[in-house]
Amino acid sequence: MIDSRRSRRGLLAIAGVALALVAGSTAGTAQAGVRAATAADTALHDVLLVGNSASGSVSFLDGRTFANLGTFNVVPDLSDRLAEINADPIWWSAYQLIKNQEGGDRFVDDASISPDGTTLYVSRGNLDDAVAFDLASKKMLWRFKLDGYHADHATLSPDGKYFIVSATTANVVDVLNAATGAKVTSVPTGTYPHANDYSADGRYLYNSSIGLVWLSHALDALKGDRQVTVIDPSTWTVVKKYTFSEGVRPAVFTPDGKTMYAQLSYLNGFIEYDLTTSTITRTVTMPYSTKAASLGYDDYPRNSAHHGLAMSADGTKLCDVGTIDDYTAIVNRPGLTTQSIYNYATDSLPYWATTTVDGTHCAVTLSNANAVSIIDYATGQEVARVPVGTFPQRERTAQVTGAALAALS
Repeated sequence: MIDSRRSRRGLLAIAGVALALVAGSTAGTAQAGVRAATAADTALHDVLLVGNSASGSVSFLDGRTFANLGTFNVVPDLSDRLAEINADPIWWSAYQLIKNQEGGDRFVDDASISPDGTTLYVSRGNLDDAVAFDLASKKMLWRFKLDGYHADHATLSPDGKYFIVSATTANVVDVLNAATGAKVTSVPTGTYPHANDYSADGRYLYNSSIGLVWLSHALDALKGDRQVTVIDPSTWTVVKKYTFSEGVRPAVFTPDGKTMYAQLSYLNGFIEYDLTTSTITRTVTMPYSTKAASLGYDDYPRNSAHHGLAMSADGTKLCDVGTIDDYTAIVNRPGLTTQSIYNYATDSLPYWATTTVDGTHCAVTLSNANAVSIIDYATGQEVARVPVGTFPQRERTAQVTGAALAALS
């Protein structure tokens, strides 16, 4: 297990040495020291962002060593937001309903960092808004109240100009100006929009919808339009829809834009989908754990059997998270054969997967264990277990400045 305090002590020691060198130098070398410090402040560092949804914070892990470098509080205005919700009877009722469906408060759903490494963007789940913070000063730059009553998955456009957030109860994605927080437009989606993924070339934005997950499995036909909506981000228009019989959970797309691998509601595994012919080419059914085999469909967390899917940088392996099974499986491509299964303690609730910046590890959030599990694609074994905040979910790779890291709690 990685000791985050040791990492922080190391950073402080380095900072102390730098200050001592500056203090003991001549005026000329002191000025050079200032220039060096400024360069260090603006230099970019690889990190893995982890959204701690219940504690309302984002953990920053070193992108390569996975040490926990600190956290950032993204709900400094929580009392004001709750007062605002409580003053509106309709909003309050919706807030309570969603809170009960999700098993408690979920203040962080997704997070992104600006290309220059200075600004943090967050979709704040049950608070139904999106916010931006200057990382170094911790100042909130803007806040936007989304359509409807719940903010879900989000993404930042590759050029950093737009922050796109699923407004789940409104069945749209809200497109926000990343600099100002002003709404540019809203794009219609399927029922209860969920993930937002750009194609490798940035030409398309894929939004997947999961349907009304609070309805029982017996009412599955009433859950609405479960689809992948293909959006042209140059015009924010819908150019294609792929329809499914179940909600589309986490998905990954091959760089050539021809194939999607996706987890579906209730499926203990995932599908391979041909985006050219609009057909499921293969369905991969993974083994049930003893606990999972005893569950009924309505026991699955928000209809999720498997929730977390990533692909290694070389495209030869998939990281498939068995949420109800409490394991992470590494699956070989193109054969889709299981290489290995790494088992966690029962009820760890693994719930998301992201390939790390080196392309050779899969980071898996263990929501009930308040930790991130780092799985080696080559061996399928856990190489690190990193404590984070309460109920971690979404993870994203990013780069941040030295000044941003220095400001972390």
